[in-house]
Amino acid sequence: MASSPPISTVYVRNLEERVKPEALKEVLHAVFSDYGTVIDIVAKRNLKAKGQAFVVFDRPESAIQAVEEIQGFEIFDKPMQLALARTRSDATVLKTGNKDEFELHQRRRLAEKDKKKAAEAAEEQKRLKRPGALPAGDRPAKTARGLKPTAPAAGAGGPNAVVPDEYLPPNKILFVQGLPDDYHDIEALTGVFGRFEGFREVRLVPGRKGIAFIEYEAEAGAITAKENTAGMALGDKFIKVTYQRQ
Repeated sequence: MASSPPISTVYVRNLEERVKPEALKEVLHAVFSDYGTVIDIVAKRNLKAKGQAFVVFDRPESAIQAVEEIQGFEIFDKPMQLALARTRSDATVLKTGNKDEFELHQRRRLAEKDKKKAAEAAEEQKRLKRPGALPAGDRPAKTARGLKPTAPAAGAGGPNAVVPDEYLPPNKILFVQGLPDDYHDIEALTGVFGRFEGFREVRLVPGRKGIAFIEYEAEAGAITAKENTAGMALGDKFIKVTYQRQ
């Protein structure tokens, strides 16, 4: 029996569910791209898929290295949980196979999806037969105890709108983007951000230049640091400093 084709896709979970897919893809690309060529990132809006994403590389070796080296790295204050995906992605099959192989792959994937939906529908029908059961759409929404929902930006539509980076509420961790290559080490960044009260640490993304997280003991230190460094020129670049999303 022929062996299964190698997997070039990383399955990512435990991501911040309130972040829009577009913003999530941008950060994931920044973290994963130095491990190889990223040919696709899949992050969906539907409720069941929130907090999950698939990062597709052009080579299996890149996916394996990424899983090994950045397992548990924090994005939006949550540690990523990584694993190789169970099946090849559409982008991988489309890139490496012919038209017939891609169509067969799609038919198999859609068949699995239909099978899963049918099982879920059957389970819902069983549940509705129980005394006092409510349809899924009529159930009260669950909220995490003590968690405040993110307020939508002015003019944004819908309750799931995410505040742009520039308008995020203060917290003790800063997200720095646009760093020049010669500032991508802890000593150099400590020299810039360590002069503000309550400085705790610089956290770099393994294998990725240009971004960093700066943590302070309290919001006050982060606020002062942001006000004094946002838009600062380092080398030949202007850096962008925002608060990390909560």
